[in-house]
Amino acid sequence: MSTEPPETTEDAEPGTPATGDEPVGAAEAEGTAPAADTADDAEAKKLSEAEAELAAQRLERERIERRKAEKQGPVAAGAKLSGKAADLLAAVRAVESGAKPAATVFSEPEPPRRPAPEPVRRPEPVAEPAAPAGPAPESVEAVRGVLAEGGAPEGLAPQVAAALGETAEQALREDPWQLLRVAGVRPEQADGFARALLGAECAPDDERRGRAVTGWLLEQAALAGHTALELPALTAALARQGVPDPDAAVQDTLAEGDALAFQDALDEPGAPAVTSGETGEDGEEERPVRVLVGLEQYALAEESLADGLARLINSVPKQDGGAEEWERTASGAGSAAELIRAVAAHGLVLHTGGEASLAEPAALLRAADSLGLRAWAAAHTPVGRDRFAALAREAAEGEAGRTVATVAGLLSGVEGPGRDADGALDLDLLIVLDAPLLDVETAALLTESLPDGARLVLAGDPGVLWSAGPGRVFADLLAARVCPQLASRRPDPGPLGELVSGIGIGELNQVEAPGKEVVIVPVRDAGEAVHRTVQLVADSVPRAFGVPPEETQVITPGHGGAAGTRALNAALKARLNPGPGRFGGFDPGDRVAYSPAPGRTVPGRVVGADADGLRLTCAGEDVAVPKERVERSVRHGWALTAHQAAGGRWPAAVVVLPGDATQALSRPWVYTAFSRADRHLSVVHGAEQALPRAVAEIPAKPRTTRLPALLRPQVPTPA
Repeated sequence: MSTEPPETTEDAEPGTPATGDEPVGAAEAEGTAPAADTADDAEAKKLSEAEAELAAQRLERERIERRKAEKQGPVAAGAKLSGKAADLLAAVRAVESGAKPAATVFSEPEPPRRPAPEPVRRPEPVAEPAAPAGPAPESVEAVRGVLAEGGAPEGLAPQVAAALGETAEQALREDPWQLLRVAGVRPEQADGFARALLGAECAPDDERRGRAVTGWLLEQAALAGHTALELPALTAALARQGVPDPDAAVQDTLAEGDALAFQDALDEPGAPAVTSGETGEDGEEERPVRVLVGLEQYALAEESLADGLARLINSVPKQDGGAEEWERTASGAGSAAELIRAVAAHGLVLHTGGEASLAEPAALLRAADSLGLRAWAAAHTPVGRDRFAALAREAAEGEAGRTVATVAGLLSGVEGPGRDADGALDLDLLIVLDAPLLDVETAALLTESLPDGARLVLAGDPGVLWSAGPGRVFADLLAARVCPQLASRRPDPGPLGELVSGIGIGELNQVEAPGKEVVIVPVRDAGEAVHRTVQLVADSVPRAFGVPPEETQVITPGHGGAAGTRALNAALKARLNPGPGRFGGFDPGDRVAYSPAPGRTVPGRVVGADADGLRLTCAGEDVAVPKERVERSVRHGWALTAHQAAGGRWPAAVVVLPGDATQALSRPWVYTAFSRADRHLSVVHGAEQALPRAVAEIPAKPRTTRLPALLRPQVPTPA
């Protein structure tokens, strides 16, 4: 049984098997945060970034549990669905059959949302020394026996034990389809395992299978970026997976508390119009609605994010400095003046633009500091942090740049100002860079961590790929128009800037590049693409531009295939750092991509290994990766996918477009990959007409989210 998930999850409908090796959302940020070591003297041991990341994730889980407790108690396990959830599904069936108009089937009106409350905060800092212990060895061995009995790979035992807990063996015997809770396992594989364990009792209409496949589909939807699925899409996907009664499967899943159901009013353009004269019981005109089902982890995070954003939008920012001081500061800030004025008067501001536009948030950081505000900026990656810190120092003539962190470091407490007595971040202004890369969970944590009266600026390039995790926070906020949004007028310079700007509006232009800033290298097949890529990185780019191989980043659509990251990294290692790979496939000096947590990739280099694991240096910091985590969280990093490269820039980039990977191309993918280069871009081009077609015709894959609908009743509509 192969348990490696497909690479094109984001491009496939939920429940539709995809081809390739790994999903875009999960595999490109592959790995989970390694378990932290428990220390008796927490004060004497500095937390690693991975440990801090796990601590932040634990805080997020606790927050979700608090929100869950505030909601109506769950339906008793195993009972048929009743109450509002049953009415919800019955209503949808009635609407689809034409028996009732959409708005009248919900007899109980949804109670009005109260104003966003003050978030409940913990006084302790986010970071904690202790990390969750791994599954007990005896539990792993017991699971290993069940897997062998069912014909599943015994190597899955640690993952199964971690996913199902101490009673994993019993849980698998009672419900073999629980195997679907392990990443990479597909329904047909779980079906084979169930047949081996249950024998004649195994049947397609088993309600255990229906619940497990429903949960799996929602997990796959999350990997593709959705925070929820519309009910008709979910039931259709269940039917494609051979579930005889999709409605019953959804009912059982809701009854067991494995998912939540929602109804959202459809006010956006294009929503089905209500027939003239139709009114509800209260005499008001009815509005169309949509019914969605989602995993509570993401659904509650999105609700928390909406509450936090509404609190910022509706509150009065802390008045540090009078209006005259803000205006005086703005008047001398050049192109950043408009941004400074907007931040002076609003709690939430959006700022859009390319790499050159970062000078404006840098000027804002300097202005806020001059006004006495505790201002910080946070980037998605260490590479982005260091670049912005250098820019901020330049803007402030060497006096700034120390108040720049990564988002993960800020939330975990490893970086940033720390937290006040109420558990909020000890700051007045937070500028978040690379905002399109924020998923709903991270964005919710950020907004909940801001104190009352703080200002939040979300800045980024809307043309890049969205987050690896669920949601499209920045795009949803831009579309909702609930706060000031400023578009920078500073274009990225030179031929590279001209090329990328054209891609952003759907045009792949031929640009004049007298200094060979852009070079197209045509290839016939994947083998030639690999050969030319190695030649460019090792010889041509260093000779022509003086950029050493370690400062050139190779970007390709996926991990698998004849010219994916695996093949390219193998060829580049053989040329640039040959060795036997005696440390789990790695040698000292190898360039790597380290994933401390899903959705995050940190470039690094191997410095050694010992009995405990692999030792890396990442962004100037020493990182120890336990040996049991190396396979899942460390890859060779000479070649990355565009999702992994997002948030970083290098002096030179080589983008590989093999002919067998054209289905992965889209305008955001090309925009992201081509914009990773500062000085030189080489395109190893075997995609022929698929490249201009992707730029002109294939926008971002739609994602189903609830953020705009959740914000609408909480935020006044602009006049």
